[in-house]
Parts: sequence; structure tokens; C-alpha cells
Amino acid sequence: MIFGHIAHKNPCVLPSAITQALEFLRTTDFRAVGPGVIEIKGRDIYAQILDLTTCPSQDNSPEVHRRYIDIQFLAWGEEIIGVAADNGENIIAVPYQEERDILFYQNMANESFLTMSPGSYAIFFPQDVHRPACNKNKETEIRKVVVKVALTQL
Repeated sequence: MIFGHIAHKNPCVLPSAITQALEFLRTTDFRAVGPGVIEIKGRDIYAQILDLTTCPSQDNSPEVHRRYIDIQFLAWGEEIIGVAADNGENIIAVPYQEERDILFYQNMANESFLTMSPGSYAIFFPQDVHRPACNKNKETEIRKVVVKVALTQL
């Protein structure tokens, strides 16, 4: 997992696909576009723009992906995201769905929380269990952009 803010340049060299995704986030005015999907590089790199309402963490299922990494970016609002390393012992709530590239767990061991503010991003790899869109202080309207980067691009 990598955590940062879009206003800060990353001091290390990242794979070009991640750099391209971060540049998309840095240069797009998300107030000028509506919810939906934007292809950045076909289905190899694409963004899902989502308007959501946060909820208590226990109401959100932890998730992992197998074919894509998630770059979760908060355009506005506030949220916390639960995160933990996938220890292989989490109980599956919903088996892997190939077409959606997602598997849901009932819960996750050793969960920590990231506090997201506008401009924050978190990059989740297949070994990173994450629980997005959780309340920080209260239920909040947020705009998230989730850039999906195919592992084949890394």
C-alpha cells in the first residue's frame, strides 16, 4: 500500500502506469465531470467516479482485487479507509467475482485506518485488504475516484 496527497510529487520512481494514473488525478477537474467511467488507457487503466455516502465501518465489507490495483482518491468530503495485509485467514463473505475483480471478506484481522481528506490517495495492491467509504466522524457525502490499473501494466 502507498498513501499520499496528490499535491506532493512522489520522491521515488513508480511504474509508469501508476504515474499516468496519478497525473490523471492531478490534472482532472472532478467538479466538471459526473459519476461514471473514464478510460485512461482502455481497460488497462480506467477511472470510476463515484458519489457515495460514508457509513459505519462495520456496515462495509473488506475487499481485495486480483487483476487490478486500486488507486482510491478522495475528491471531496471525508472518510476513513480500513486496511490490513491479507493474512490468508480472513473468512470469505462473497467469493471472488471474476467479472468485477472483487472478493469480499466478513472482516479483517489487524485493521488500521487511513484518514482521507480531499486530495488524499491510497494505492492498494492485491495483498492489501481495504474497507473504503467509512465514516470519519459522521455519515458524509463524498466523491471518490477509483483508478483501476491492471497488474499487467506494472
